[in-house]
Amino acid sequence: MNIRSTRLPDGRYFLSYDFLEPDWSFVTGSNPSIEDSPRVGQDRSSELRWNPVLGEWVVTAVHRQDRTFLPSVGQCPFCRSTEEGGEIPGDYDVAVLANRFPSLQPNPGTPSIEESSLYPVRPSQGVCEVVLYSADHQRTLAQLPVEQIYKLVLVWTSRYSQLSHLEFVKYVFIFENKGEAIGVTLHHPHGQIYAYPFCPPRISTELMQSKFHRDKTGSCLFCDILQHEMQDGRRIVFVNKSFVVFVPFYARWPYEVHITSRRHIQSIADLDAAEQRHLAAALKALLEAYDGLFGISFPYMMVMHQKPTDRESYDYYHFHIEFYPPMRSAEKLKYLAGSETGAGMFINDSLPESKAGELRAKVRPVILPSVWEN
Repeated sequence: MNIRSTRLPDGRYFLSYDFLEPDWSFVTGSNPSIEDSPRVGQDRSSELRWNPVLGEWVVTAVHRQDRTFLPSVGQCPFCRSTEEGGEIPGDYDVAVLANRFPSLQPNPGTPSIEESSLYPVRPSQGVCEVVLYSADHQRTLAQLPVEQIYKLVLVWTSRYSQLSHLEFVKYVFIFENKGEAIGVTLHHPHGQIYAYPFCPPRISTELMQSKFHRDKTGSCLFCDILQHEMQDGRRIVFVNKSFVVFVPFYARWPYEVHITSRRHIQSIADLDAAEQRHLAAALKALLEAYDGLFGISFPYMMVMHQKPTDRESYDYYHFHIEFYPPMRSAEKLKYLAGSETGAGMFINDSLPESKAGELRAKVRPVILPSVWEN
């Protein structure tokens, strides 16, 4: 994999990845300097504000009000630059660029308000990137060949590795929002990466529970969950040599699915070459099954959970990816209402065992290239 780094006219960095050599995992080229990225937005318009009631940070980012909203194909900013629109300087296979409307940025401005002992305030320092899965505007991740998804896994790994070495980054969060039902404002196939200056609340809870389980039982919580799911079998959707795809026993969304590594590892950077390819195959199998459920391009949130990047030991944690689709039937959405939003207790209007069966029936064989070791 060769990395070509350049700057867009507004100073943001742009990375293009090509895969011309036989061994895609061998990385050449160079990453950009992130620390000297230009500031986006006005000074005193963005910051981290501490919520003392919940014990967590909230980000304000006024400049995001002006972000692009459902442009026409010809005006898509993630397509090659033309007179009509687009901001990408040439063709690409997979690409990464600094977000034009970031919630966090390497060189944030001064906070808009002074902090107090009750309300701490911090500059909104971090990194927000966009990952372009393909130059083809019309194809979703589910429609891309498994080889392209494998390239994406390699790019995710590369970005995780660079961002995790930034001193101010404590957690690298890789995710995708897909579909207007989720609130997506750009249809070009893409995901995002947020590099936070703290460990986010959901991950902190998982870390706490994982450590509690390890201290109590001596084993990994996620390894025990995998063992139970494999023995039970009713909630399994897809399995290969490196990953298990299943609807969790405790699913909060009707078609929630987790992809968990069979080997006990903590981050995407721990995957070996075979596991990277098997992850691509697991993603392909699940995403095609999703689209096959109702014959639509299935909306979802995809979130990658892995260890923080603060140089501490998290050997009790376990790498996995979670999917939260908002669909509860072909024509109905699952909304987060009072119980979910106000109390934090999800109500699932379905049984995980039946939803896993629906998905399992839609899984098609994923044909891997013969040159790959299975």
